[in-house]
Amino acid sequence: MVIASQLRTGMAVQYQGQDYKVVAAEYHPGQGQMGGSTHARLQNLDTGTFWEHSFRADLKLEEIPLQKQALEFLYADGGQCFFMNPENYEQTEIASEMVGRQAEFLEPGMKVSVEFVAGRPVGVLFPGVLEVKIADTAPPIHQQDNTFKPAKLGNGVEVMVPQFIKTGDAIRLDFATMKYMDRVKGKHG
Repeated sequence: MVIASQLRTGMAVQYQGQDYKVVAAEYHPGQGQMGGSTHARLQNLDTGTFWEHSFRADLKLEEIPLQKQALEFLYADGGQCFFMNPENYEQTEIASEMVGRQAEFLEPGMKVSVEFVAGRPVGVLFPGVLEVKIADTAPPIHQQDNTFKPAKLGNGVEVMVPQFIKTGDAIRLDFATMKYMDRVKGKHG
């Protein structure tokens, strides 16, 4: 059991017979006679839908153990993403909705951590920083060094990059915000 004031991002809990993953949790202490509360954003592990709820700080929730496994992405097909365990070659499929918008960044051979609850996959953890290649971007406008321009990645996702970035450059993205961090040195061509 875990009390609501101790909910943390990444935990899995059961509430009213439903399994949820905590996407965000913020504890608000109470004042005087008022007890505190925890505002949580939860993802239903069965449906993939999100739910926001404020729990009394002392409410007890059942914590569900999460296991993490490093799997290799194979391919995506028909709304499913297929992964393989490199140790025993077992395949795991996860609905693209559960992977989220990050599914566009999966490339064959890429290793990611997959979270499991009671043997079923419930989420994919991506690295915080991702190296990607610019497939297409406009030439630089030399008068404006401090402005950003749109660039398309190989997977069709558009990001904003500084003027000096060229088609074919490899860059690092902050994966959570999809913001340009820096150019990867020595990977031109």
